[in-house]
Amino acid sequence: MNDKTFSKRPLLFRGINSIWKNTYLLGSKIKLNKDGLIGRAKKLTGLNDLGKDFWDEPVDRMLASINEEANLNPIGRFITRERLTSLIAIRLRAEYFFKKHPEILEQELYPAWIIVGLQRTGTTKLQRLLAVDPNHRVIPSWEVINPMPLKLNFSPSELHQDPKRIKVARMSVKAVELMSPGFFAIHPIDAMQPEEDILMLDVSFLSTTTEAMMNVPSYASWLEQTDQTPAYEYAVKLLKFLQWVKPAKRWVLKTPHHLEFPHLIEKCFNDVNFIWPHRNIYESVPSYLSMLTYNYMMFSDDVDERKIAAHWVRKTGYMLQQALDYRLEGNNSDKFMDIYYKDLISDSNKELGRIYSMDGGLTPRLVERFKQHELEHPHRKHGVHQYSLGDFGLTESDIDLHTSHYQNFIKDHYGRQ
Repeated sequence: MNDKTFSKRPLLFRGINSIWKNTYLLGSKIKLNKDGLIGRAKKLTGLNDLGKDFWDEPVDRMLASINEEANLNPIGRFITRERLTSLIAIRLRAEYFFKKHPEILEQELYPAWIIVGLQRTGTTKLQRLLAVDPNHRVIPSWEVINPMPLKLNFSPSELHQDPKRIKVARMSVKAVELMSPGFFAIHPIDAMQPEEDILMLDVSFLSTTTEAMMNVPSYASWLEQTDQTPAYEYAVKLLKFLQWVKPAKRWVLKTPHHLEFPHLIEKCFNDVNFIWPHRNIYESVPSYLSMLTYNYMMFSDDVDERKIAAHWVRKTGYMLQQALDYRLEGNNSDKFMDIYYKDLISDSNKELGRIYSMDGGLTPRLVERFKQHELEHPHRKHGVHQYSLGDFGLTESDIDLHTSHYQNFIKDHYGRQ
């Protein structure tokens, strides 16, 4: 790979995996099964009710795929157990709060600006800029990891930040730094900055998060053919809780996952505008494949970059087709605003001005806030991310095979690719 750290796991990480794996004969291999995970979550929370709309099949499908196909290393199994236990615990605590405070679900969901661009197209930069507007409600990383308070005697207050959940998030950031030092040049994780709301869908075990971390082809195939409505409906419940905790004027959400499901957003959300960042597909795809490979390497010692590429190039084309099909129906194009990556990088204020034309225009105070954020978070703050199509055995023709429809759309729209 071009990036010299790409294929190098830190010595400590390799050492722990090696020693741990050598003790498997002694019974140290972590088991991943539904009953065990639910039992751990119930013990952790002291709660028992997962809600009447909890669906077992996604959990069963995911665990079968992980156990049979992902070939996780010991640390990968440990992280997966903790992650899945946490998701079940979140659901248990959510049901507790929904029952204790029925007014939560009686709220109207705020209007939303939803950033739906492909991975590596400037979506993170754009969301973090928009997050400095005090009228906007985002989900910072510490709150994404634990959207439900850890204490059951919680009630909303002016003090929104939770030190315990922030500490958990910072420990997670430190763990990624230790396991994958080069990852931050691709995606700078920050406990206090916004993260993808796909984690609201994870609580229903219906999202592409798992296939973005490990090899789970059977689960990914099942997921693509399965109605995701339950995940989006439950995500809306979680968002209502979060806005109950910290009110605002508008949600600013983002995840590439939404490209596949704009029709469900329209069905389940309230007033929505889509903001779609675009980038040369020959740049965004290998950039994302590089990021995925870093992800996979944290969970498994058996990582095949070309297999990752084969899965995700096709998946990328499918997501784009779903989004374009929706966009080109009726008057749906009116719900979209397009942002071009290079324009966002070169003159973010101009692009932000275009976005705020939907809300009365920019104010001098907001321009100053954006400027300060840019000074504190310069482009490539964590280093240069190097990648190429050749790293994954791909050519431009391989990308064209799955994305020509999208490329033609961008060329017509922008006069460039």
